Amino acid sequence: MTDQPTPLRDEGALRALVPQVLAAMVRRGEDFDAAEDALQEALLEALRVWPEHPPQHPRAWLTTVATRRLVDARRSEAARRRREERTDAEPAPAATEAGDDTLFLLFCCCHPDLTPASQVALTLRAVAGLTTREVAEACYVPEATMAQRISRAKRTLRGRRLDQPGDLAVVLRVLYLVYTAGHVGRVDLAAEAIRLARQLTLATDEPEARGLLALMLLNHARLPARSDAEGRIVTLDRQDRSRWDTREIAEGVAVLQSALALQTDERPPGRYQVEAAIAALHDDAVSVEETDWPQVLAWYDDLLDLSADPVRQDPAGVLGRAVAVGHVHGAAAGLRETDRLGDVIGDRHRWHAARAHLHELGGELAEAAMAYAEAARRATQVTERDHLVRRAAECRRAASEAPPE
Repeated sequence: MTDQPTPLRDEGALRALVPQVLAAMVRRGEDFDAAEDALQEALLEALRVWPEHPPQHPRAWLTTVATRRLVDARRSEAARRRREERTDAEPAPAATEAGDDTLFLLFCCCHPDLTPASQVALTLRAVAGLTTREVAEACYVPEATMAQRISRAKRTLRGRRLDQPGDLAVVLRVLYLVYTAGHVGRVDLAAEAIRLARQLTLATDEPEARGLLALMLLNHARLPARSDAEGRIVTLDRQDRSRWDTREIAEGVAVLQSALALQTDERPPGRYQVEAAIAALHDDAVSVEETDWPQVLAWYDDLLDLSADPVRQDPAGVLGRAVAVGHVHGAAAGLRETDRLGDVIGDRHRWHAARAHLHELGGELAEAAMAYAEAARRATQVTERDHLVRRAAECRRAASEAPPE
């Protein structure tokens, strides 16, 4: 299939070509750092040339120009001649370029010689196409720190033949981070993570790859209901479930079932499969009250069994379990669960938010208002802080209007 001409005004389409071209060059054996520099020069040339002369094959055009920049950088006439003989000014896509090499690039960015932090950073930069600033925000570090991390990662890969794939567990973790980055505002990244996860399930029989795909689909299905018309957060208990994407839910459930069917007593479900099972139970309920909370609690127990120190290693999981306990055994039981966690994660806004929800569940509206207010004070994201402030005000107002006992 040939590329369609890419109007320069379509920045998303141009940006989507970057990881594909970079992957094709790296697959040919080019140095990662040098290939990325050459591709940046090719993009600048595209900005100059394409408005007047858009190419018929944009990806092939970028690959050709980037390749020539590499040749020029080497200042080798012999190398230049060899490469120019292989390419014309307007070539048809080569076999490797016609396919999608983004998955190959993803594994390269998860090279075993890189630290986990560098693997994540380089993947978000090269595969997801984020700027250094966006990568820094996604990883909650200063931009200068992230720039140094990406530079070190590229230096580490310099001169290596990238034919040794990264660890699958790291690739899955990185993919989920890419999805999360898209989930909080850049939906194109979420869709890209889902697309790559689909490809990954075709390339491996590992059940956790299917579990991750299922988790993404089941969470992504709720996206249309996660915010109101003014962009404000709408929590799961208040979402209009008729707006959920039922086709994505059905696909997610089917993928999850195929993953769980591969498990044995010696090979129990992994983290992504368990989290997907919890998401599926929420997606299956027509209301928060009709959620199968005993099953949710059972899956949370399985999730925490996967961590040696779940309170420190999986604080979201232990708080989720506390809320599930509140729905199954009563709000007071859920609050007792959070009491046990206070010494370790009591300084986090999500701990206070979970307690606020449980107080509200138990009808203790004044206490819920205070807990929501404390959670808002500790929250760092503006949209989340505003949401918590609104919930605190709602509970405070409801408490003042409630008849005396």
